Amino acid sequence: MSYKNECVRALYSFPLRLGADRVCYTAWQQVNGLAAAGANLLVFSASLGRPVPPTVRVRPTLAKGRLRVPYRLIGTMRAVALHDRIVARRIEKLAGEIDIIHTWPLGALETLKTASRLGIPTVLERPNAHTGFAMKVVQEECDRLGVNLPHDHEHAYDAKKLHREEEEYRLATRLLCPSDFVAKTFLDKGYSRQQLARHIYGYDEKAYYPNSEPRDSNRGLTMLFVGVCAVRKGVHYALEAWLRSPASKDGTFLIAGEFLPAYREKLAPMLEHPSVRVLGHRNDVPELMRKSDILVLPTIEEGSALVTSDARASGCVVVVSEAAGAACQHMENALVHRVGDINTLAQHITMLDEDRALLARLRTASLKAIPEITWTAAGARLLDVYRETIAAHKAEPARRVLSLTPLSA
Repeated sequence: MSYKNECVRALYSFPLRLGADRVCYTAWQQVNGLAAAGANLLVFSASLGRPVPPTVRVRPTLAKGRLRVPYRLIGTMRAVALHDRIVARRIEKLAGEIDIIHTWPLGALETLKTASRLGIPTVLERPNAHTGFAMKVVQEECDRLGVNLPHDHEHAYDAKKLHREEEEYRLATRLLCPSDFVAKTFLDKGYSRQQLARHIYGYDEKAYYPNSEPRDSNRGLTMLFVGVCAVRKGVHYALEAWLRSPASKDGTFLIAGEFLPAYREKLAPMLEHPSVRVLGHRNDVPELMRKSDILVLPTIEEGSALVTSDARASGCVVVVSEAAGAACQHMENALVHRVGDINTLAQHITMLDEDRALLARLRTASLKAIPEITWTAAGARLLDVYRETIAAHKAEPARRVLSLTPLSA
């Protein structure tokens, strides 16, 4: 039976400020994309930081007018748990009016329990790898480098947080994985493929677009890193590979982002190289991307880094690890290396520096495919996932009945 054109009544639950930075921006773009795709959308967010399309109904859980629950005062974990309990109570009155509920980590446990009892299918966003995997690999890399991970860092080991998230994984009908890498971290933990749904993130076409001026193939290569300069992002791998490559002789490596102090201290000798420029936090990232040749992200774990799609749309060739979750294909429109493989990363940088025809070919192919990774395309794909999940949920009771029906003699 076709479900492609069925109207979907979706409840979108987000436990933070919709439209703020990082995952708050991702969630806001998802809401916009779902609205554009035709979803009948009711949003329960803690608060609202940016306007949403007029067709979207928003009912904040932790804000009224200009007043908001102070997260810093009561703590983020308490705040998201309060949001979760409010949403769980609200959906009791909405049974029969909701086809599916979209939830986010740490603010979903009670909502998922209530939805299960009411027979409403659910999806849980996974903006990152399995949390147990992420905590483990980040700690191991910090130990290897001799960098202390702050106890309150989002990837520091926290047994209580991990237990709550794993309970959410268990209760959700499906887990939304924005990359094959994320899906693999769950498959490796024993989750079934049927519980995992692949969707995508996107980029903002109004902010990220290529420079129309031709590039000077005779100038040195410009490599760019954008993001929080933390161990998990692999800036140390990027620096070592850059300095191994002949590209560092007449090229420039731009690092746009704030460093964790202990990490910067560890990398200080490499950061002092004359070809490396540490820019700190920047508000002109789209322009930096338009002026750069490649975007590097040798991350050790990720969800699906938005910066990779932003860079592609701006005309950069992305040079990434397989953990970056980038929507790209090796040697077709990007260069991809294994996590921690500095030699291959250095070779990739050198290839693009010495073979400008290859750089141009990858750039052209990358730009040609970017309509597939807009936030509008991401919204359409997410709505399809909703429909698939609803259809599978409806079919499940019938399958159970058939499996229990004895064969006739």
